[in-house]
Formats: sequence, structure tokens, C-alpha cells
Amino acid sequence: MYLAVKEVKPIEDYQLLLTFDNGEYRIFDMKPWLKSGVFKTLKNKKLFSSVKISFDTIEWPNEADIDPEVLYNESKRIEF
Repeated sequence: MYLAVKEVKPIEDYQLLLTFDNGEYRIFDMKPWLKSGVFKTLKNKKLFSSVKISFDTIEWPNEADIDPEVLYNESKRIEF
């Protein structure tokens, strides 16, 4: 089953609150990703906070993006 990201909100400690099109809310921890490649620049909190939805996933102005399947599989489900 393919899930698309419908909302993204940066929260404390380099985490993202994600809403998927199945209605699930999930937390994705970006800290491990900030150690390599294009993601290193996201240590800048202003840049990190500029994350936005692009089609079915998320991206930043520095052209970093993460596949929605990775976001889903590596995040933790939360309940409100």
C-alpha cells in the first residue's frame, strides 16, 4: 500500500510530525539523517523549519527530500 504525506510540521529536536493520507499521525526523527550528504545543511534550524509538501512527500529548499515510504516505515505512530 502506497501512502502519501498530506501534512508536515517541524517540531522540537529535529523531528517532523507527519500526517499521511490514511489519517495516521507519525513522528519522524531527522537526527540520524543530519550526518550526511545534503541533509547536513538541515542542522540550520531555519532551513529545517522550511520543510514543505511536494506532491506526495516532503522537501526543503536545498533540494533535500525523503521518499514517503521511508518516512512511513521509519517513523513512529502517535495518537491524539
